[in-house]
Amino acid sequence: MEYDEVMLGRRSIRGYKPDPVPQKLIEEILALAMRAPTSMNTQPWNFYVITGEPLARIRQGNTERILAGEPDSREFRKGEPFAGVHRERQIGVAKQLFSAMGIARDDAAMRQDWVLRGFRQFDAPVCVIVTYDKVLQGSDDTPFDCGGVVNALVNAAWSRGLGTVINSQGIMQSPVVREHAGIADDQVIMKSIALGWPDESFPANAVVSERKSVAEAVTFVGFDKTPSLAPPNPLP
Repeated sequence: MEYDEVMLGRRSIRGYKPDPVPQKLIEEILALAMRAPTSMNTQPWNFYVITGEPLARIRQGNTERILAGEPDSREFRKGEPFAGVHRERQIGVAKQLFSAMGIARDDAAMRQDWVLRGFRQFDAPVCVIVTYDKVLQGSDDTPFDCGGVVNALVNAAWSRGLGTVINSQGIMQSPVVREHAGIADDQVIMKSIALGWPDESFPANAVVSERKSVAEAVTFVGFDKTPSLAPPNPLP
């Protein structure tokens, strides 16, 4: 794919075919992703790529613990709940997804099943756990750099026909993830990424989340007032 095709076409995939993903293809994607820039070339990231029985055990442990009311034990801090415009955007994409899936506002069972899909890494055949070196904990550059490599990873995967969705539910029960993925003690668990071949029949996969426009997000300083030739929003 051309770069623009990847950037404008990629979307989060929440329904997957059960087909396995070849390890060599994943290695190729990660090699591309790790060309992402980092602060002073620190490259703080590591990846645990999980499939098969270990992934099944993580799914089971996550689900059992959340249904038992175990508190969130994620290691990368999430801050305060979203409010204002950020909460509005969060609600907006949830409405898009629930509408696509036919989940009614008062359907508690279907809403819970949707939440549990996140704890199961959306039933994808592969889960990529992103960690960073604990010795760098407290540095703002480190999570910034990890965000860059994750962005590169999901776009590289899309360019190869694979879908992804970045999620936090998959690592909220960190003891389960550490046990079954064999994550080293010198690592901080940051995010999980579901990865696999998109199931095009899964309704939520057609959802394209809305984006604010360049005009809303950007302040140009020192430029002349010539109108931009770029379209206001290239997304469909």
